[in-house]
Amino acid sequence: MVEPHILTRSDGATIAYHTHSGKSPGVVFCGGFNSDMTGTKAVALEAHCLEAGRAFVRFDYFGHGKSSGKFTDGTIGRWKEDAIAILDQVTTGAQIVVGSSMGGWIMLLAALERPARVCGLLGIAPAPDFTEDLMWAEFDKPVRDILLRERVYLRPSDHGDEPYAITMKLIEDGRQHLLLRKPLRVACPLRILQGMNDSDVPWKHALKLVKAYQGDDVHLTFIKSGDHRLSEPSDIDLLLQTVDVLAEDL
Repeated sequence: MVEPHILTRSDGATIAYHTHSGKSPGVVFCGGFNSDMTGTKAVALEAHCLEAGRAFVRFDYFGHGKSSGKFTDGTIGRWKEDAIAILDQVTTGAQIVVGSSMGGWIMLLAALERPARVCGLLGIAPAPDFTEDLMWAEFDKPVRDILLRERVYLRPSDHGDEPYAITMKLIEDGRQHLLLRKPLRVACPLRILQGMNDSDVPWKHALKLVKAYQGDDVHLTFIKSGDHRLSEPSDIDLLLQTVDVLAEDL
């Protein structure tokens, strides 16, 4: 197994990443909440870009995978800064940023801060504002009380045996980065792939993003049988085709 490269942040934290050089625009993959860069979509996209001779980067956020830090110390703001550090210090030239679930929020925040570098966006079940709209708003009073009292809630996972921690710090920080309450001033081309059988990010959430997005070059594709992961072979094929067409159009 190839060991990842390491990017050291100014505070000493380290971000693990894999990359290869190639033609522009490059592709940067931003993973989901409590996920890492070894997932099916990230690895498939890397292999596809390598075959096409296109530059590519996948990485682990702070507290994820092989990067340093505790997951429970992570926040949306921290993970946004990780993505921007990758853009600034690992990539060159124009980039298509692909964001899966939470990564869809991160890619939008990165595009807001680096509009000259981000030339296209592709969200896979993108989940901007999920800490507020898909967590806090959906939690019943007992769960909210646990978070307010203990500052952490161990939420059962639909994707594994172990629960994962949701911190009040994550919720509070998320409120500082909400995007869908006003026009989202990003204008580069946006593509969205959304499963209609997604129990984590309901398909109507994608419509909120389309409505808020300032740019007009927006294509939303619904996969009627698709779940949240969108990792079936047909889903992966659609992902790769969408990246190719987007890159050709830029």
